[in-house]
Amino acid sequence: MAASALERRRAEELRQAIEYHNWRYYVLDAPEIPDAEYDRLLRELEALEARHPELQIADSPTRRVGAPPLAQFAQVAHGTPMLSLNNAFSDEEVAAFDRRVREGAGLAEIEYAVEPKFDGLAVGLTYEDGRFVQGATRGDGYTGEDVSANLLTVRAIPMRLASADAPRRLEVRGEVLMLKKDFEALNASQRARGEKEFVNPRNAAAGSLRQLDSRITASRRLTFFAYGIGAWEGTELPATHAAVLAKLAGWRLPVNPERRVVKGVAGLLAYYRDMGAARPALPFDIDGVVYKVNDLALQARLGFVSRAPRFAIAHKFPAQEEMTLVEGIEVQVGRTGALTPVARLKPVFVGGVTVTNATLHNQDEIDRKDVRIGDWVIVRRAGDVIPEVVSVVLSRRPRPAPPRFDILARHPVCPVCGSRVVREEGEAVARCTGGLYCPAQRKQALLHFASRRAMDIEGLGEKLIDQLVDLRLVRNPSDLYGLHQDTLAGLERMGPKSAANLLAAIEASKHTTLARFIFSLGIRNVGEATARDLANHFGSLDALMDAPIESMMNVPDVGPVVARSIADFFLEGHNRGVIAALRKAGVRWPENRLQAPAAGPLAGKTCVLTGTLAGLSREQAKARIEAAGGKVAGSVSKKTDFVVAGADPGSKLTKAQELGVTILDEAALLALLGEKT
Repeated sequence: MAASALERRRAEELRQAIEYHNWRYYVLDAPEIPDAEYDRLLRELEALEARHPELQIADSPTRRVGAPPLAQFAQVAHGTPMLSLNNAFSDEEVAAFDRRVREGAGLAEIEYAVEPKFDGLAVGLTYEDGRFVQGATRGDGYTGEDVSANLLTVRAIPMRLASADAPRRLEVRGEVLMLKKDFEALNASQRARGEKEFVNPRNAAAGSLRQLDSRITASRRLTFFAYGIGAWEGTELPATHAAVLAKLAGWRLPVNPERRVVKGVAGLLAYYRDMGAARPALPFDIDGVVYKVNDLALQARLGFVSRAPRFAIAHKFPAQEEMTLVEGIEVQVGRTGALTPVARLKPVFVGGVTVTNATLHNQDEIDRKDVRIGDWVIVRRAGDVIPEVVSVVLSRRPRPAPPRFDILARHPVCPVCGSRVVREEGEAVARCTGGLYCPAQRKQALLHFASRRAMDIEGLGEKLIDQLVDLRLVRNPSDLYGLHQDTLAGLERMGPKSAANLLAAIEASKHTTLARFIFSLGIRNVGEATARDLANHFGSLDALMDAPIESMMNVPDVGPVVARSIADFFLEGHNRGVIAALRKAGVRWPENRLQAPAAGPLAGKTCVLTGTLAGLSREQAKARIEAAGGKVAGSVSKKTDFVVAGADPGSKLTKAQELGVTILDEAALLALLGEKT
């Protein structure tokens, strides 16, 4: 029997009442009714939905108990990237941040919205017409995981926004975390069941939110605080960040009450010290505070640099520190050949985790801190993440003093492949020279070798390279040319057609240019432009491999450091062996004729590209400019001759206008190149 109008009305009343009391209990921490009354309301709604399944709507509070396990999380592309913040660790860095903002804004004083920096897991919540429709983790900032089912179990998150003036579409950015008292209760429960305890609230929250079985998430008490928005469609956006947070709070989204609006460096630092003093008594963990320019229009003007905004910064609290013993120093070889010294420590509990290793970064850091095996040292988790040795406790150094640790003396050859280790002048890092041969660098070398601007082997991506290396099918680039279709077809996510396509791409890559081949070798400090200049200057690979350093320095933009990198690479017998194997496999290019310097309508001119061109990709435009004798730079300066602007140009166009640089559209560029539009 279908539900009556009275039952439908009662179900809606119950849903609204339960969500209201969730808000009072989980957000305001001020419940109005006893738990027994709350349970009675929930049971009444459950009974109504059981009698009339048509009343079971997607955002019912009864769905917060969790659902059956998922096979895996779906991927979610963020409409607006969830970028991380740059960090400040000192008052001076905060003052420098404020100075950059004031200079960028042209103002004497800036108003900031400030708030705690939660130690949890960043998520985005999407609401459409006021109803929760999806939630995702931050992931890599551009793509996250769909954890909607798990977020439904977080009772602090409203299923519906409590206002009719909510935007048509709203993406709320915030942090999922576990309160200290709930963390302690969870660990007490784990101990009672004889199960492993969680190290800290952040790990407990992250592990709970990423459960494929949302019923497990529902059994653990998580909470949520909103700290911003990613999308806002359908109504006018408030003018300030503080006003946005006030709006969110008005819709019953949890917003931290410790937020403020302050002015200037003095206001920022006063808030930092206030929160530092309040930190131990807060009901949740924080690892710093966040400063954001309050004016949203000014935020948009300031924009972003790399993967972080210019208008915001995180001011981190000093990390926790402990003292322990350096039992040994080992050297690890990274994907780029860098040798990184790592201190092996007597286990010590720091910042919520047991630390047994700490980075020593490089030889300069070892020398500066004078760290030796057998020393007692102060260890901290820098930025509350990476353990590092801060200083040596000299009063506890053994007598006689242990010898100094020298990476090159201990490891004149790579501990992984036996190739020579060098430390270039002016560099802090020692590196293995066996770039094409060293197992530690194998995957990175292959990925670079196959990249579009190098040998351009379409279909040979990171996951496939992982399989080829892990299964020991490929040790260096020359092995790619001996792969068979049956072998490839048997790999994960491969089949006969994919294998045939990849083999065709590998075969096509045998016909290349000297410049591309030089670039594909992954020689340190040798990029595309330098590889092209080397090819133009020497005309053949053999001439380059046997060239003295002085001869290399006759090439444009090749100085002592770059020349030494090239010489060290070709001095390593393993690298020459791989090159010989590549040639034997049929990799070839035109040689033995020197190429004249590029000449054409853009000879000697520097161009900068910005925006999207209708008929040319960025790479195609760059190639045509270079073919016409021009150079493509990444930024605009007084030395720039032309800025080529397409649709949606960035700040480069503004800079060009300020400097009076000639601006070309796509048609003007093609006309300059002598091409028809």
